Amino acid sequence: MSSYQLDDVDKGIVHLLQKDARNNTTAEIAEVVDVSASTVGNRIQNMEEEGVIKGYDPDINYEKANLTLHLLFVCTAPVATQTELANEALDVYGVINVREMLSGTRNVRVEAISQNMGEIEKTTQELDGLGLEIETSEVVKQQHTRPFDHFGSDLIDD
Repeated sequence: MSSYQLDDVDKGIVHLLQKDARNNTTAEIAEVVDVSASTVGNRIQNMEEEGVIKGYDPDINYEKANLTLHLLFVCTAPVATQTELANEALDVYGVINVREMLSGTRNVRVEAISQNMGEIEKTTQELDGLGLEIETSEVVKQQHTRPFDHFGSDLIDD
C-alpha cells in the first residue's frame, strides 16, 4: 500500500478541514495557505482520490436527537473473519462505529446508539447472530474527541 506524501500546503489544508470542514471555503483556505482557491480544490480532490481524506462526518449530539442510549460493545471475533464481521456489524441497526483491534481476543469494538432498551437488545442479538462474542457492553456517558492537530498547525496562524 503506497502512502501519499503531504507537503506543507496539503498539511495546512487538512488542518483547516479538521478544524471546520463545513464552514471553510476553498477561497478562505487558499488565503491562509497562500495558494489559489483552485489549487486548494485540486489538492482536496487529490487527497480524496488517494484516500487521505475519506469523508466529512458531522458531529451529532445523539442525546439532542432523542437517541439517549449510547453503548460500547467489546467483542471477540475469530481472527480469520474479523474484518468481514466488522464490516457486517456496520449494517446492524443502531451501530455507528466499528473498530478492529490487533489482539486475538476483545478484538472488535462496536459503538451503537438507540432510543430504548428494546432497540439495544435487538442490536445485541444481531451482533451475536453475526458471530461476534460480546464480552462486555458499557454505557457511554460522554465522548470527547479532537482531530490530530499536527497537520500543519505550525504552518497556520490560527
